[in-house]
Amino acid sequence: MNRPLRHIAVFCGLLVLSLLVRTTWIQFVEADALANHEDNRRVKIAAFANPRGNIIVGGSPITGSEESSGDFKYKRTFKDGAMYAPVTGYASQLIGTSLLEHTYDKVLSGRDDRLALDRAKSVLTGEKPRGGDVITTIDPKAQEAAYKGLTALKDAKGAVVAIDPRSGGILAMASTPSYDPSVFAGLFDGAKFKALDTDANKPLSNRALRETYPPGSTFKILTAAAALETGAVTDIDASSGAVSPYPLPLSTTKISSDPGDAACDKVSMKRAMEISCNNVFLDAADKVGRDKMREIAEKFGLNSTFYDKGFGDLSAAKSLYPDKLDRPQTAMTGMGQGSLTSTPLQMAVVTAALANDGKVMQPHVVDEVRGPDLSTIEKNEPKQLGRAVSGATAKKVQDMMEATATVDDGSARKARIDGFTVGGKTGTAQHGADVREERPYAWFVSYAKQSDGTSPVAVAVFVDPKDMTDISRTQISGGKLGAPIAKAVMEAVLKK
Repeated sequence: MNRPLRHIAVFCGLLVLSLLVRTTWIQFVEADALANHEDNRRVKIAAFANPRGNIIVGGSPITGSEESSGDFKYKRTFKDGAMYAPVTGYASQLIGTSLLEHTYDKVLSGRDDRLALDRAKSVLTGEKPRGGDVITTIDPKAQEAAYKGLTALKDAKGAVVAIDPRSGGILAMASTPSYDPSVFAGLFDGAKFKALDTDANKPLSNRALRETYPPGSTFKILTAAAALETGAVTDIDASSGAVSPYPLPLSTTKISSDPGDAACDKVSMKRAMEISCNNVFLDAADKVGRDKMREIAEKFGLNSTFYDKGFGDLSAAKSLYPDKLDRPQTAMTGMGQGSLTSTPLQMAVVTAALANDGKVMQPHVVDEVRGPDLSTIEKNEPKQLGRAVSGATAKKVQDMMEATATVDDGSARKARIDGFTVGGKTGTAQHGADVREERPYAWFVSYAKQSDGTSPVAVAVFVDPKDMTDISRTQISGGKLGAPIAKAVMEAVLKK
């Protein structure tokens, strides 16, 4: 063989070798990723080739499947779709999946490796294969109370999250305005999805999980916990010495309190909690200091990485306690303002941890995953993420929150429930470039105790009243808008 031919032969051999290497790499290394890629049409066809398993609430399915035409043989259906959308998400033949429908897509579609035996049985028996079921921690009565409470506020945007402080199980998760996932479940419903996606009211937005807001005075419960835990405050009944209006450190700005400066001047932390004075909590945050405030906020879950990849079964936005704050900014976080942000989920976690004597439990919305034969293939056991504050500190904050709901002029009095001990805290959060023009957000957090001292429910309610033209700015408060919703949710759980 002459030299040119030899070079060509070697070159062709290298080409064949590289082709074999690439083919082998695709077949054995990238095969699984390509087979399950979201742009692989076969994946979408497989997801709707058989009836999907169901998402279960209170022992009953809130999802279903119906036959459709074309490559996608089954289409997803939803019961009370708008009420449960922040939990289920959607399963669309065209758009894809979200939330639980996405997280547990392989289980629900029957493609999970743990269901291989069930698939094999269906081949042998000739029965139509079916996906597994996802059993949630949601309490249907609590969910209904949360959703109806929000929708009763005409033109309001908002969210409710209720948690069992003992286990971390989410009992209710509502967001309004909402949407019915059934509307765009089919292959030819793209225009319907686009209409929702471009709606200025953002019905597809999950305000309970994915949106963050300044928490306002509800954050005072965390400020109180930080002050007590660090020793900045030792006696909740002693005079704070904090004057009202409060002069921000290193600043000429003075902050007043809605109850009035005379009512708040030098009052105790307990009294300040009851009527929601700002000065005491601004002073407390300044005394605790930036680093300790952030450290304890992070123990409650702010800035936390356990939200980055979901909190067990759903992904959530991270709530932020910023670093590099100066003294005035640190003081402002004491009353839940400044650059501090939180999801309604996070404030529910904070409230639940305090009701649970300082222990932070992993929030989760799925209790169990079952195969088509009802066998358990996954079980979520309660998991303690850590301890935010000592039991003694938590008890003192409980004392203040319960007084806030008990005294006649307490800001949380509208959440009282006969026969049960209720602790609560209101919040009104200023926001926007011009706080005098923007309507403030309304917040409310609370928990209820049983006779044995344990708390089976903690709630966070968030209301954005921007479009509520039937009420004036002066009528916007967590006590007026949020407390009745929180009460209804807690009553639903307590009755059960």
